[in-house]
Amino acid sequence: MGQPMYLSLLAITVCLITLLATCPTLAVGWPIDSSFYDEIKRVVYGGGENIDDSVAATESSPPPPLSLPSSSQNINRPVEVEGWPRSPIPRLGQVSGVAINTVGQPVIFHRGSRVWDENSFNETFHYQHIEEGPILTNAIVTLSPKTGEVLSSWGAGFFYMPHGITIDHQGNVWVTDVAMHQVFKFSPGAPRASLTFGKRFENGKGYRTLCQPTSVAIASTGDIFIADGYCNSRVLKFTSRGELLRVFPHANEFLSLQVPHSLALLEKHDLICIADREDMRVVCRGAELSTENKEQAPLTIQQPDLGRVYAITNHGDLIYAVNGPTSPLIPVRGFTINPMTENIVDHWTLSKNTAINVPHDIAISKDGSSLYVASISPNRIVKYTMTPVTPLKSD
Repeated sequence: MGQPMYLSLLAITVCLITLLATCPTLAVGWPIDSSFYDEIKRVVYGGGENIDDSVAATESSPPPPLSLPSSSQNINRPVEVEGWPRSPIPRLGQVSGVAINTVGQPVIFHRGSRVWDENSFNETFHYQHIEEGPILTNAIVTLSPKTGEVLSSWGAGFFYMPHGITIDHQGNVWVTDVAMHQVFKFSPGAPRASLTFGKRFENGKGYRTLCQPTSVAIASTGDIFIADGYCNSRVLKFTSRGELLRVFPHANEFLSLQVPHSLALLEKHDLICIADREDMRVVCRGAELSTENKEQAPLTIQQPDLGRVYAITNHGDLIYAVNGPTSPLIPVRGFTINPMTENIVDHWTLSKNTAINVPHDIAISKDGSSLYVASISPNRIVKYTMTPVTPLKSD
């Protein structure tokens, strides 16, 4: 099959998945069940985190010129800082998460010797290696933004399968553990969690249980958003005290999710943006932080070259995203997105010399000068400086 034909079929399949995901029954009354969706999605990608990164295309050509809508603006392109970190990070495992603390230092969440593979969970999403005990390596590591050297670390003997990490404006550290099916809040310097969501090693669809939660976003109001996750495919919104406020999508909402893998808050626009990984898109819907903003239809960014979106972060009005292995014809790389126009406005290379096969998380500094990508294949943390680029206006 020729490349143009393959891309056309892939684009059609993506659109069909999107249509079907939001329509439980076709117009002619044909009932669609989950097995039909699964069969279509199996053609394009597989699930879980045991990824065959051989399906990923490599990107050897330079990023294309920018092309923005008429309201174009100067943006910054991430450029890899080669030789960072200056020395290897001891006992570094799969780096599943990265966040920036209140003083601009990158903080990574890694798995030590633990690996998520096809034997980690059974068909009901229960972790199969509890008897091995928690990871004995310090899983949370703070690095120097200048050199990448380890400044501090903690968390040994607590986590079983680290996933996402978020640090809020007060310095609280929020982490998700997919084996424990829990989300934890650690106050600055505290050895124990001050707030816990979910039940230890117990998954479920109720609001007191989670199922492989992936990501957390914290609003300036204190509201908590949890992406839950691989099995429940929903986003839960809580008060700062842990009281449930909303569940997204609503029962009657024209939206569905398939593995919400990462979250980003655009508070200026009252939007919670979701890396809807298995639907190969980014979706932004109302965060409902303000009663003044009227309900609006979700914004959707979905294009044939986007692939499976693993992680997103934002600075100002722009979203920075990374995809993961999807197809030999879809490179693993970075994207800059304007969610308000639903456009990809730039593509960028993850690494010049060493392939980043499975990037897993992304974070940007508060001042927008530095960006970091966490990778689970290979086990790496990569730093980028943000370089001004003048986009070309589209005709």
